[in-house]
Parts: sequence; C-alpha cells; structure tokens
Amino acid sequence: MAVDSKGKKLPSGIRQRANGRYEGRIKYDYKSYSVYADTITETKKKMRDLKYKLEHGLFVSKEKITLDAWYKTWLEEYKKNRVKIGTYTSYEKYYQSVIKSRLGSRNLNDIRGEHIQKLYNDLVKEGYALSSIKIVSAVLNGCFKQAERNGLIERNPVKLAELPRQTEKKTRQAMTREQQALFMEYAKESYLYHFFEVMLRTGMRKGEMQGLKYPDIDRKANVIHVRRTLKYIEHHGYIEDTPKTRTSTRDIPLTAAVLEHIEAQRNYWGFKVVNMNQYIFCNERGEALSRERIQAEIDRIIKRIRAAGHDFPRITSHVFRHTFATRAIEAGMQPQVLKTILGHSSLAMTMDLYSHVLPDTKAEEMEKIANVF
Repeated sequence: MAVDSKGKKLPSGIRQRANGRYEGRIKYDYKSYSVYADTITETKKKMRDLKYKLEHGLFVSKEKITLDAWYKTWLEEYKKNRVKIGTYTSYEKYYQSVIKSRLGSRNLNDIRGEHIQKLYNDLVKEGYALSSIKIVSAVLNGCFKQAERNGLIERNPVKLAELPRQTEKKTRQAMTREQQALFMEYAKESYLYHFFEVMLRTGMRKGEMQGLKYPDIDRKANVIHVRRTLKYIEHHGYIEDTPKTRTSTRDIPLTAAVLEHIEAQRNYWGFKVVNMNQYIFCNERGEALSRERIQAEIDRIIKRIRAAGHDFPRITSHVFRHTFATRAIEAGMQPQVLKTILGHSSLAMTMDLYSHVLPDTKAEEMEKIANVF
C-alpha cells in the first residue's frame, strides 16, 4: 500500500507525487486513467466522478484534445441546457471573436497560466473594456474548470492569471431635476412619451419595459409583475427571456400616475382590439419596440431640446433607471427598499448608487447634526 510523504498509508489507487499533489488511478475497459488533486478527499471525489463519466459515456480523452474541440463539447453538453439563451449566445460571440483565433488550436494540456495572462494583456492593449475581458475570463474558466473535473487537465490555468485592474470607474449618468423636466416636456408629443414616464417612475430596465404585457399590470394587488425581458439575439431577432438575475423577477408597486400612463398607452395606437398577450409598449403595428427605435426617439427629442437653445447631454435609456434611483435616494428611500424595486442582486450594487448621489448632500446632512456637539 502506498504512503504519503509523512509515511501515512494512502487509500487504494492513490499515490502522492513529488510535487506534493495526489494522483488517483482507476482502470476501465482495460485502460488506465488518472486524476489529480491537492487533497486525498478531493482525489477520491474526482475518482468517483471519473468512474461515473466513463460508465455513462461522458468522458472525453485528453490525448491531444484542442481547446476548440473541448469548448464545443463543454458548450453543448454542459452549458446549453443550463444557461439562458442570451448567456449562451454571449459565450459563443466572445469565444468565436476573441478566444478561438488566439488559443483555439492549442492542446488543452499545453495552455498555461501565462498564456491566459497574455490574452488578458493583449485585450487591454487592443482597447477591450474590462467588462468584456471578464466575460472572456468567465468562458475560459468555465471551460477549463469542467476539463479539470473530467480529468482532462491537471490544473485550471485560468486560476493562475490575474484580471487587469479597473483603471477608471465609469461614472453613472443620471438626469438632474431640471434635465428630467426639460426632457419630459419635449417628449410629450412623442409616441414613446408614456414609455419614458413609466421607466422614469419605476426604474425598470429597457428590456423589462419592452417585454411588459397587460396581464403584468395587477390592479387588484396594485403591483407591476416583472416576469420577462426582451433580448435581441443575433440571427434570432427579439426573444422573451427571464429577467437579468433571480432578484430581477419582482413586483413593483403600481402608483396612480404609472397606471394613468399605462392606460393612456393602451389607447395610443387606436387598436380596435387589444390582444392581452401584446406588449404594452409597441410600434404602430403592435410589434415589439426595438432598441434602435427607442434610442432614435431619445436622440430626436434631445435634438429638439438643443434646437430650442438648451444645453443637453446625449443619454441612453439606462439613464432613466439611474435617474429614478437618484430621485428615490434624494427622497429618502431606504437602500433595502430601493434594492428590491430595482431588482439588484446585492445590496452592494444599491449602495454603489448611494455613494454616487450622497456626496452632493453630505454637507447638508452634516449641518443637521452640527448643533448636537
């Protein structure tokens, strides 16, 4: 029976290598297979997993398998039925456009930490945003993590590389009260006036607004049920998907003002019959609004504002969400309540909004307690 470096007896089929790691060997169909881990417990688990995969035809031999070949197996067998279609297509987009040409032809076992690090560094030099590099890292990490579990590689090289540091934090953009009033005044004649009002009064994401249907408006409970988002998928068009995160599926209180705008929108296009499965905010043909039409209308309104002699920055639809959050914080809404309404996955995301808004009011707040001392 094999023993470890301290003379302790090891379980059958396990030995300790010179580098201190453990190797577990099993035989199946007259062939020997090995797994590697840092502990005996982890080695035994990997041996059980490997045996299961061998017996159920899920094992892929590591003999000169390229990243390209393994990626296809990983995406189709391990991810396709576990992630949202938007995530799936995002993985494909980044693999095909960024990873494939740089690492795809290499054998899995030949890819080391320095290769992953060089990829990150090259992407920084080429001007890729940190958010994009993080997606590339997520694809590679998931792919190699499963390869390690399957015994195709000894160690995940992605863990040995460091993501680039965030050099400059993106400033959140929100309209001031004056800009907000100015925009909505010039938006009154727009066919998206009610869309902008509801988004501004609820903080809903653009895709959630696009996917809103009449049954989502619960008059009895006085809430808006956020149950879906519209997402554009290349070569597929717009599809209905689940909201961004688990906490994004939520109920938002339905105020009288929001209900008034939704009712006004119901009659805007003058459809003789309103299909209850129809999107509330749609085009003149009753079809889903595209992101291009929404941005084009925002740009058209801003053009009119500027033509009237006002200075106004270019904004996107996401600014309405930040503007809602800013007004909510200014009005004293508690972070935990705002988190729930916005559908943030963590309180830290909401507090980040607070850190953006509060510097403008901290001097005023300090004055309130000046006389306490």
